[in-house]
Amino acid sequence: MNSPNSMTADSYRAAAAEGVKEASRRLRGTLVASLADAVTGALAEADAQVLKFHGSYQQDDRDLREERRLQKLEPAHDFMIRTRLPGGVVTPRQWLQLDAIAGSYANGTLRLTTRQAFQFHGIIKRQLKATLQAINASLIDTVAACGDVNRNVVVAANPYESRAHAAVHDSACRLSEYLLPKTRAYYEIWLDEKQVAGSGEEDEPIYGPTYLPRKFKIAFAVPPVNDVDAFANDIGFIAIIEHGTLLGFNVVAGGGLGATHGDPNTYPRLADMLGFVAPDRVIATAEAIVTTQRDFGNRSDRKRARLKYTIDDRGFAWFKAEIERRAGFEFAPARPYGFDTNGDRFGWTEGEDGRLHLTLRIESGRIADRDGAPQRKGLREIARVHRGEFRLTQEFIRRYISWTKKLPRIAALNDKVIATGRAERGFTVDAISIHYEPLPQPISPITANMIDTYSLPDQRRDYMLKGHGEFSFPVPFTEGAGLYTVVVWVKKPGDRESIPASNVSIRVDPPARGEPYLLSGGGMR
Repeated sequence: MNSPNSMTADSYRAAAAEGVKEASRRLRGTLVASLADAVTGALAEADAQVLKFHGSYQQDDRDLREERRLQKLEPAHDFMIRTRLPGGVVTPRQWLQLDAIAGSYANGTLRLTTRQAFQFHGIIKRQLKATLQAINASLIDTVAACGDVNRNVVVAANPYESRAHAAVHDSACRLSEYLLPKTRAYYEIWLDEKQVAGSGEEDEPIYGPTYLPRKFKIAFAVPPVNDVDAFANDIGFIAIIEHGTLLGFNVVAGGGLGATHGDPNTYPRLADMLGFVAPDRVIATAEAIVTTQRDFGNRSDRKRARLKYTIDDRGFAWFKAEIERRAGFEFAPARPYGFDTNGDRFGWTEGEDGRLHLTLRIESGRIADRDGAPQRKGLREIARVHRGEFRLTQEFIRRYISWTKKLPRIAALNDKVIATGRAERGFTVDAISIHYEPLPQPISPITANMIDTYSLPDQRRDYMLKGHGEFSFPVPFTEGAGLYTVVVWVKKPGDRESIPASNVSIRVDPPARGEPYLLSGGGMR
């Protein structure tokens, strides 16, 4: 074993994190004592790490950090709480309860995350327990919303295949429940559950005493829409549907977008295809993958502690064989499927059951009442009369390519614009597609390039690039003035399907430039 003097900074931090988990008495730590300490607005350092497993992060107001330092005061600590909400589905009653919590305990806003959860910000320590109790009173919890465990399971918000979608969502909810930690720490600390014999020594059959090396993410996609980006998750379940019936799932594993700048040992990675499983084998498949990562994941360097590095370090053939050994069955060959889009379809759509679905744009995911735009109030009034559901959607921009030169946000019709860049490690550029939309309404290119804002129009032309690692492509403004969105598609060698890696929107003006443009869009059904 390395001595502290011989350990690198990364390995020392990893060892410290592992030590905190092991000594936490199944995620209890000394949280009760830290919460009772009125001298400080913070938790003890180790307890702040344990708190993540309960769905909360300790933070501080960065704008006040220097001012308070000069006054010799501790930082202005507060807390963020994140919900566990498989598929991001809430009833109108739950929406109203969460809205009330935002006004009573948080900073007056609701934040929608890219993993279909709610976040509350600005909660102070003495109100942390009351806030968590209020969330649980709405029949929503925050267990394992953060920390080195399986996080919130995301599910396609696809209204077109209504019956099949319900079956997919049910599979995701059952898997989310199954992968919860078995410790009763959350219920004892926040909900005043009485401790019983063996408290702090519960068996964790899936996670063990030190849980996972890092966070773990699972997504359920429903083709032809890949709005949850199945290939960017540790596990992706891709629904195979025939004649409205869910037959099972193609399973992919080992995806992830994260990388540390300047560290070539970290990189984004597309998930690999394992094969097809029936719906009744979803839980066994996921448990086999999670426990393999528990036992073989890197616990000495948190930068390389995700499943994608475990697969690359040991080889995909070894990984697949290990999953099949643990699950007790072999994967069937992957079934045919296809994705044709990854974004939200904003506005009204009709499902197969005849019901209408409206997707709204939530700018940057933050629901607030602003001057002239009381969005939180408006959604509260909708919830008071709504008889359906609210579904949080997921849309984000991938980072599988690097641009040599950034594309302009605004161009003239006679400008020459060249899209140049390269694919990240392990990918090749397969194609570039150009989406065009005329502008009957003014639109801002800044808004069009924001996350959760712009849905790609149907008018599209594809240009095949034949698998090069780099690209240099003149963007054709052949349709006249309007909004052109450049989408770069990448794939891994040997893969059948390519995925959209990055999209950039350019507003093209006629020779005489017009007024600045504005856009409306969506981010929640």
